[in-house]
Amino acid sequence: MTETPVDATTQPLAPSLRGRLTRYRVIAYVVGVFLLVLVLVAMPLKYAAQNAGLVAVVGPLHGFLYMLYLVLAADLALRARWSLRGTLLVLVAGTVPFLSFVAERVVVGRVRRGERL
Repeated sequence: MTETPVDATTQPLAPSLRGRLTRYRVIAYVVGVFLLVLVLVAMPLKYAAQNAGLVAVVGPLHGFLYMLYLVLAADLALRARWSLRGTLLVLVAGTVPFLSFVAERVVVGRVRRGERL
């Protein structure tokens, strides 16, 4: 029975766009978390403690998830009709620690307002 309030700047999303946005949000968060684990935990363990085990697991996993991020972000970009520049910036966001979280917030806000990126 609880509905999310819709303010004057937010437009209802088409079901196909809503699903794509949700998938993008989930993968952006997951890729961001795995990148932080890789950079802040696994890499220091590799070089400070000579323990490369976590890098061997998290590195390829992040790589696979990043490829999935690219596909899902491109799918959302095509459906939401983003500019090439906006699309490329969002695609690169998964490679910089913390940036995928920022990009996810910007993307969600703009898509919900019906703005192009």
